[in-house]
Amino acid sequence: MNIKTGLISGFIATLVLSAIMVLKAKMGLMPDLNAIKMLAGMLHGPLVLGWAAHFMIGVITWGILFALLVDRLPGGVMSSAIIFSIGAWLAMMLGPMPMAGAGLFGLKIGIMAPVATLVLHLIWGVVLGFSYKRLA
Repeated sequence: MNIKTGLISGFIATLVLSAIMVLKAKMGLMPDLNAIKMLAGMLHGPLVLGWAAHFMIGVITWGILFALLVDRLPGGVMSSAIIFSIGAWLAMMLGPMPMAGAGLFGLKIGIMAPVATLVLHLIWGVVLGFSYKRLA
């Protein structure tokens, strides 16, 4: 377990995820699926607060939790990161999505919402695992 490595890896993974989210928005793909806007709305604040929450969740919450669990999850670092990212996705689908008014698994946005967010979380997990493995 290495908390510092978890934090750095969480930051790198969240940065990559954020870049993909910005590109998705610029391309006009699924405009109703905007996690930053959802977070800002839940916090009753501006978009910058949504971005801050997004990075705090990705870096601090998930980065530290991954560092604590990586050796307890099955397989090596990469498979642990994939499993962990699916858990993070599931937590998002059961917590923030319904709280933001998007419904369970974000289905009020459409059937592609859970699929797109799962793909994004898997990408995040791969980057998290790769970064953690390289830095550990």
